[in-house]
Amino acid sequence: MARYTLNHKIWFALFLIFFASRVGAQVSLYDPNHIQKIEIQFSQTNWDYQMDTAMIGSETYLMADWVKINGEQLDSVGVKYKGNSSYDSTRIKNPLNIALDEFVDQKYQGFTNIKLSNGYSDPSFIREVMAYNILSNYMHCPRANFAQVYINGNYIGLYASAENINKKWCADHFYSSGGSFFKCNPLSNPGPTTKSNFKYLGTDSSLYESLYEIKSDHGWYDLITLCQTASNNPSAIESVIDMDRLIWMLAFNQVMVNLDSYSGVFAQNHYTYKDETGHFNPIIWDLNMCFGAFPFAGLGNTSMGSLTVSGMQNYSPWDHQSDPNWPLINIVLNDASYKKRYVAHCKTILNEFIANGLFETMATQYQTLIDTAIQSDIHKLFSYSDFQGAMNNNTSFGSYNIPGISNLMNARNSYLNGLSEFAASQPVIVMPQFSPAQPTFGMSFDINVNINVASSAWLAYRFDTRLKFVKTPLFDDGAHNDGAAGDGVFGTNLMMNGTCMEYYIYAENNDAAAYLPARAEHEFYLLRAAYQEPQASQLVINEFLTDNVGLQKDEYRNSEDWIELYNNTGTTLNLDNLYLSDDEGHLMKWKFPANSAIAPNAYFMVWADDDSLEKIFHTNFNLSKDSGKIFLTHTTGTILDSIAYGTQVSNVSYGRYPNGTGNFSSMNTTYGAWNNNYPLTVPVNFLNTDFRVFPNPTSETITIQCEGEQDFVLMDLGGRPIWSARIHDQQNISLRHLSSGIYFLKSGQIVQKISLLR
Repeated sequence: MARYTLNHKIWFALFLIFFASRVGAQVSLYDPNHIQKIEIQFSQTNWDYQMDTAMIGSETYLMADWVKINGEQLDSVGVKYKGNSSYDSTRIKNPLNIALDEFVDQKYQGFTNIKLSNGYSDPSFIREVMAYNILSNYMHCPRANFAQVYINGNYIGLYASAENINKKWCADHFYSSGGSFFKCNPLSNPGPTTKSNFKYLGTDSSLYESLYEIKSDHGWYDLITLCQTASNNPSAIESVIDMDRLIWMLAFNQVMVNLDSYSGVFAQNHYTYKDETGHFNPIIWDLNMCFGAFPFAGLGNTSMGSLTVSGMQNYSPWDHQSDPNWPLINIVLNDASYKKRYVAHCKTILNEFIANGLFETMATQYQTLIDTAIQSDIHKLFSYSDFQGAMNNNTSFGSYNIPGISNLMNARNSYLNGLSEFAASQPVIVMPQFSPAQPTFGMSFDINVNINVASSAWLAYRFDTRLKFVKTPLFDDGAHNDGAAGDGVFGTNLMMNGTCMEYYIYAENNDAAAYLPARAEHEFYLLRAAYQEPQASQLVINEFLTDNVGLQKDEYRNSEDWIELYNNTGTTLNLDNLYLSDDEGHLMKWKFPANSAIAPNAYFMVWADDDSLEKIFHTNFNLSKDSGKIFLTHTTGTILDSIAYGTQVSNVSYGRYPNGTGNFSSMNTTYGAWNNNYPLTVPVNFLNTDFRVFPNPTSETITIQCEGEQDFVLMDLGGRPIWSARIHDQQNISLRHLSSGIYFLKSGQIVQKISLLR
């Protein structure tokens, strides 16, 4: 999902306003400003014993009669205890894992799992929620808030509730769910010598199985490739991992002294997911011990390396720089440019949340919100006085002290900003200028940006949020429409190959680096291509499928109804002010997201699956197979196009022929492609025809993964074959010889669109 820039002072004002108003519509399950109420009812009188027993052996779910979430009841729900150090069979208040769909197919607000933490090692009780909500400004992470839990009518206590990281979560954030996916935690007996650190151990996947829990149907080869690259070929690291997300992860762990993480002794509590661009994405998880509540940094490969409060305040940002047991930290800290980017990200977190005291204001708001719930929680793991003093007082816990959050972070800010690398003068980047200011689709345009105290700079851009940013140099040589050489004005020239360009600027000198915006790549700026508002017949409903059985799949790997629009003009058309609906009495049912547009003579696909909680272009209605209507309406009320249809056939679409202008008729599905009137055949056998293609969109190559052996053919827009091949399991295919555009990969009756962008 696109992250646009938002000045942090404005964000803070909105934060306070949102905190003050917690009434109105149904509250989101992860609204950080609202305490959820979760009630669990067991008919088993020995439910606690059964869940304790399951923790020792099978870890199976116990069926609760029902669970109520904010008053909404769901029956036959799976519940079990979770956790390692935070779980204790003698404790009443243990962490909980609630699986709403374990026994019955059901959801709450689109969620199937609820993970609840009991405040272990956190006298403030806000570490997890506050840390996640700070982290969300810099990288994809779970949402988190608070919940009061009742079991059989008894108040068990206040919990922190963090979003479950699963395949759906990956699809929400990385636009696919079928990639290699791992939970990076030692599966048994975590210790200083067992780390989920991406260190290369050999080619046998069994060497990794005790350190990484696979969450996908495949992926060991991909994980081993990542480990081999990290340990033995660091210069190629950007080909296998999202480097910016990695640097943000390390910067956050470092600034916030989050050591129950990749940066700490076990190198654990993180996930990694390989998206369709072929890159792994680091994901931070389990932040209840953030802000120094787990002081074990790890010295070498054999020591816990416990830090005192003073040691955490002055914890070195260069820790593990030369220790081969943290290969990703080695790569970042031993490369001059990566290291400067790491420092820049650390400084952004410090400047936006620590130096200005914003974290203390957030903490006060959170503690005020939960104060009554904490007082009435007789099973809490710390006293109420511990809770009240947790910002400024250190709390004894086992063999170490948990630092007061303010004491830790204010001292940490002074220490880090006192280091020469943090005090170095960063480049100062001014917002770029474009000529023309709003280029048309396919037009060449110039970029100029003033940058002070910089020796080099680049522009990172992409024309699709699902792609990785492409980096192109900015020049100050007088030869790139950048003024005089050495005048501090950098420039380059690009083609507007999309309806919207997402971009940011990076610059560095010998000592420091800077980004514009500072939160890049997670946030970025937008340059929209010149566009016009569509008129009737310019933009049309071109094709739709009401009963998709195993054909096209969305990013959640579901075969859903879909609607195809087509732009009949040679001009980019704006979609911001348009709606789709299946109800003549409610024409403005689903609005296109902001900054949506359709390129000249191009297609625009929308999933009609009645699940607008899902991210990119999923409507809040689906299509009836028996009969129905579809409307495309402008915000003025003008109906641009509509179609009424009768009974439809599975896997046979209904579309215009000729494409874009003709009457509707039944046809072979041509998802995102030129409609044809080839002889109509209804596919009847879809066995062994499922396959994955990534990255997609792509700029050079694709990887095809399939089950067993399958025949493939690549076709152009006109359906003409370009090449064919028989592939067994997986093969990389080069598309470098092809022009930019849309292609189709077919195996059996399954067709996938391939977007080739240059």
